[in-house]
Amino acid sequence: MKYLKISKETEEIVKQMTLEEKLGMIHGGQLFQTEGVSRLGIPPLKMSDGPMGVRREFEAALWKGAGHTDDYVTYLPCNSALAATWNRKLASDMGEVLGKEARGRGKDVILAPGINIKRTPLCGRNFEYFSEDPYLTKELAVPFIQGIQKWDVAACVKHFAVNNQETERLSVDVIADDKALREIYLPAFYEAVTKGKSLTVMGAYNKVKGEFCCQSRFLLEDILRKEWGYDGVVISDWGAVHDTGLAANSQLTIEMSVTYDFDQYYMAEPLKEKIRNGEIEEQVIDEKVIRILTLMTRLHMLDGKRKAGSYNAPSHRQKALEVARESIILLKNEKKHLPMDTGGLKELLIIGENANCMHANGGGSAEIKALYEITPLMGIKTLLGGNTQVVFVPGYCREEMKEESSLNWQEDSLRNDKGKEKQAEKNTALHNKRKMLREDAVRMAKEYEHVIFIGGLNHEQDTEGNDRKDMKLPYEQDLLIREILKANSNTIVVLTGGSPVEMGSWISMAPSVLWSWYGGMEGGTALAEALFGKVNPSGKLPETFYKRHTDCSAHAMGEFPGGKTVTYKEGVFVGYRYNDTFAVSPEFCFGHGLSYTTFSYDNAKAVRAKEQTQVFCTVTNTGTVKGAETVQVYLAPLHRKKEEPVQELKGFEKVELEPGESKEICMVIEEDCKGREIRIASSSRDIRSIIKI
Repeated sequence: MKYLKISKETEEIVKQMTLEEKLGMIHGGQLFQTEGVSRLGIPPLKMSDGPMGVRREFEAALWKGAGHTDDYVTYLPCNSALAATWNRKLASDMGEVLGKEARGRGKDVILAPGINIKRTPLCGRNFEYFSEDPYLTKELAVPFIQGIQKWDVAACVKHFAVNNQETERLSVDVIADDKALREIYLPAFYEAVTKGKSLTVMGAYNKVKGEFCCQSRFLLEDILRKEWGYDGVVISDWGAVHDTGLAANSQLTIEMSVTYDFDQYYMAEPLKEKIRNGEIEEQVIDEKVIRILTLMTRLHMLDGKRKAGSYNAPSHRQKALEVARESIILLKNEKKHLPMDTGGLKELLIIGENANCMHANGGGSAEIKALYEITPLMGIKTLLGGNTQVVFVPGYCREEMKEESSLNWQEDSLRNDKGKEKQAEKNTALHNKRKMLREDAVRMAKEYEHVIFIGGLNHEQDTEGNDRKDMKLPYEQDLLIREILKANSNTIVVLTGGSPVEMGSWISMAPSVLWSWYGGMEGGTALAEALFGKVNPSGKLPETFYKRHTDCSAHAMGEFPGGKTVTYKEGVFVGYRYNDTFAVSPEFCFGHGLSYTTFSYDNAKAVRAKEQTQVFCTVTNTGTVKGAETVQVYLAPLHRKKEEPVQELKGFEKVELEPGESKEICMVIEEDCKGREIRIASSSRDIRSIIKI
């Protein structure tokens, strides 16, 4: 068999199986599992979403929660939050938690991580992904995958490939040149399967080069199998297969979908009929079954030597807290209002619905049945311990009227119109209610010395199946923030979300701004600690925060969302590569993140060794509190060609330092830097040292 070393034991098992038994193993027999072969001791393959924790149990053939009390789990920070830590060790730790909990819940495959590149800030699923940069993505995705698989659970890296929008995601044909594919959209997948050894891969919904990804010869055979030598299992996204013959003869292994007619899946009865009448050879089914059995062997599903997992362990909650702490980004702190001093703080006004909002149960397939979730309001009150009177007012509200559907959203997800923009409800009563809430909040902001606004996005905007129409804050928040800042110029602004938002109408008025992602079950604890200086923020932006979405190359140069096709005319100029090359100023640049202390960089040097370069730098904490800094290395061509970005991230290292402490760090660049300038930086636009090779 091509691309896979087969054991004699596996061959013998397959010889004993009937065609019906083989077919049962290569398509869904329930919503999240395939059929096993009990007479041969082969169990079903059980899968579960997703990247932020193991999803709740569903009925076997109904998109309805099973109603159990034993499927509450650790709610982990989103992948964007993990990326903001720039911490490889935390990525491994978070992967271990996810793998151990998946095993503890009896799962074989966890459908994570999502590593699609953030081509546009409007993609509704960006919160599930790491970054706009392939290097940062792969540096965190690889240890994340390795952490998962320590627990005899397969990671399922997704969505292969160029699944960068939700609009028309089921059918859009992505047109991208090979340079963009090779340099931007495929490298993280390559590292995930070659270095991370991800045991499974999920194909995407969309098309590439005219082929649906889950039956694509180009993606699955030419690149994944032949070029990268991948011998693992390829699973379709749920409902991403469209043709029996193409799927059967492709390198897809398992077909999954959202419908309950399991026997009518393309690789079920329709495939059986084509094999019976000689249109398709049974051998192609044997190859798929062999891959599944090989996966089961690797997971110790057949030999009784499998590791036992656990879920909801205190250590898991601690790891969720550690990731949340390091993910918070101090965007601005001009008047040093942060951290706030708890001493003598008698009254505190908190404005904003997100202060009191839980996010675990939203976002589409990333939804989690969390054991608990600490909101910002709870985190702040818990930290202050009753010595401060904390007053909360919402300040704004969401849409109250929602269109009801008789179907669960996932049942309905194969309708292409689900990818269209949601229309904001323009309701006079709702507008009046917001006006009343706003006026109440502004009045109170004038009366209180200490005010924190906590707003941003939620899973109405950051959600599977829909893209945003722009980057504006929803629910008239821009107006609210402006009015609050006019009433109390010392107001601290905190925003939560999974994608950038426009800040231009008020950012010059705000002295201090903190950004927090969907921070998991301990997100509110981490935010409170950052606000009051119990933790020094060390997060750095894993993506560009544009002034407006039209400053993003997908909109300025390329197409979005397209129609039947979407053309990536911007090529490799994605994210900071575009903004830095074409001098388009962002609101906050890639890699940006402040601290409550300061750092100096000294003694920069580089040592070349064959196709590797070691970059050294001494970092000193020049402030008065302990803090962590992420040193970044960008390579810039000395004689840039037209199709080249002005610089690209090629290394980073995070270092924690006590006040006055210095450490020399070493960053390894896995390529020859000849003909390029080495830039040592605190962000893509804060270059501290330049070395010319």
